[in-house]
Amino acid sequence: MSAVPALRPSTIDVLPQSAHIGAEIRGADLSRPLAPEQVADIRSALLQWKVLFFRDQPLSHAQHVALARQFGEPTIGHPVFGFEADYPEIYPVSRNRKKARYQGTELVRPWSGWHTDVTAAINPPFASILRGVVIPPYSGDTQWTNLAAAYQALSEPLRRFVDGLRGLHRYTAPQGSVATDDFVNKIQRRPLLTEHPLVRVHPETGEKSLLISPTFLQSIAGLAPRESQVLLELLFEHAIRPEFTVRFKWEPGSIAFWDNRSTAHLAPQDIFATDFDRQLFRITLGGEVPVGPDGRASVSLEGDPITAARALQE
Repeated sequence: MSAVPALRPSTIDVLPQSAHIGAEIRGADLSRPLAPEQVADIRSALLQWKVLFFRDQPLSHAQHVALARQFGEPTIGHPVFGFEADYPEIYPVSRNRKKARYQGTELVRPWSGWHTDVTAAINPPFASILRGVVIPPYSGDTQWTNLAAAYQALSEPLRRFVDGLRGLHRYTAPQGSVATDDFVNKIQRRPLLTEHPLVRVHPETGEKSLLISPTFLQSIAGLAPRESQVLLELLFEHAIRPEFTVRFKWEPGSIAFWDNRSTAHLAPQDIFATDFDRQLFRITLGGEVPVGPDGRASVSLEGDPITAARALQE
């Protein structure tokens, strides 16, 4: 009888932050190349806890890019809004970036602002790595929710129903606001409209999770407008229930690394009640075309897939 191989000791410390989502990772220096075992342990923790938090990691742009490349292929910073000068992999997340996009008063609902990154594209990023540089002394926290846990918490009849539905995701200005000329011009140059399954099967874990990015998901295909509205509101409210979420307080040098295939997140709104500056930088990693429980893949209706940043450098 052959002996069972001993489990390899973990190379990192994983400190869960809530019941369903979020873990702080200690014992990794992200400024240097990671050992293959550390890359594997971090990726395993990411799949389990959906979003990982690192403290005291003051990376340069180049180090940020090098870190990302150990886990996947960085995409262009943003398919609509471009990237940081000299670093096509990096998208600057500034406090006032929306002022160049929208005007007027947005219709605010409980799920306003919650989103999964760039689901209007046929191949949304697999993951995002967000680095805090200029952080206010208070305000500016980010929240994430576990969309796999939210799916499992639905009643069985509702799970069976949503398993077969498809949603239309479009990049557009928030309802109630007025798009600026700059936003309209950029959207016209790079329109994004995709039909995704309402439930996706995770390509690595096999988990089912809701693919319901409130910022981008506009309607459910095949349903009457009122049916679509009511069902989406029910799912949006359900997905952001507090027990599925975690909240992260940023510090300079903090990094959040999340699985974009099973989470949604909320950028802070309270920073607009202060005069504090806030500057973060994001890299996204190339993702797969989502597939639903019925085996049907997403379908692009407008726009191109998100491309790798290195394509601009070749």
